[in-house]
Amino acid sequence: MTATQSRGVARIHAAFEAAQAQGRAAFIPFMTAGFPSAAAFPALADTLLERADILEVGLPYSDPLGDGPTIQRASEQALEGGTSTRRTLEAVRELRTRHDTPIVVMTYVNPIYAVGPREFMRLAQEAGVDGLILPDLPPDQDLEIADLAAEHGLAVTFLIAPTSTPARVKLVAEACTGFLYAVSVTGVTGAREATALNEVPAMLALAREHARVPVAVGFGVKDAGTAHQVAAVADGVVVGSAFINAINHGQDVAALVATIADGCQK
Repeated sequence: MTATQSRGVARIHAAFEAAQAQGRAAFIPFMTAGFPSAAAFPALADTLLERADILEVGLPYSDPLGDGPTIQRASEQALEGGTSTRRTLEAVRELRTRHDTPIVVMTYVNPIYAVGPREFMRLAQEAGVDGLILPDLPPDQDLEIADLAAEHGLAVTFLIAPTSTPARVKLVAEACTGFLYAVSVTGVTGAREATALNEVPAMLALAREHARVPVAVGFGVKDAGTAHQVAAVADGVVVGSAFINAINHGQDVAALVATIADGCQK
């Protein structure tokens, strides 16, 4: 792997290592680009980046099958406000002028194909993106995207769920170069009761038999308690719907960010 190819991978892994050295799981907040508006997104991202080890930026898409109603509505709102693939990457570029924290973009494959895989990767690299989370791309079905990502210095992350077979977990774990994203429950994104996270330890034990990268858990984390429950067994904690819900209800997002980040202690 060349220096260029390793850039995103190295930065993401360094973020996990720094968190581990401090006795905590990496805090990975998610926010849909262009939400609650294109004008308001940069300041909101700044708030998340005050405590984030890695920021996950969602690329708005009209058919986000893996997302629950909260993130679906945020994506619809962002699209209605004019946020596109190119504007999402421009937003990342703008964040790069103020922050050195790793940034990964969560995107379905259709927006990549709409731009063109090679052009998309070029734009992402130029914007300062470190990696891609690909929720609807089976790693054994389209190697072009993963190969192009590596060529442009971007790490790739795929997902597993409690329903994933051992063979599937092995395939996905070995394909990840950034981190492995373990979905805590079967279904779509969204905050859930803590009891919904009970399947996580067994799933992570299986994942770690094959993963050569850190393992982060998302779907269901909504407060310090659920963050701590996940942090006890995972390398990273992904939180998204809780922040979008807070914005929609006029709550103090900065306070919630601090509370959940503190909950990521081991």
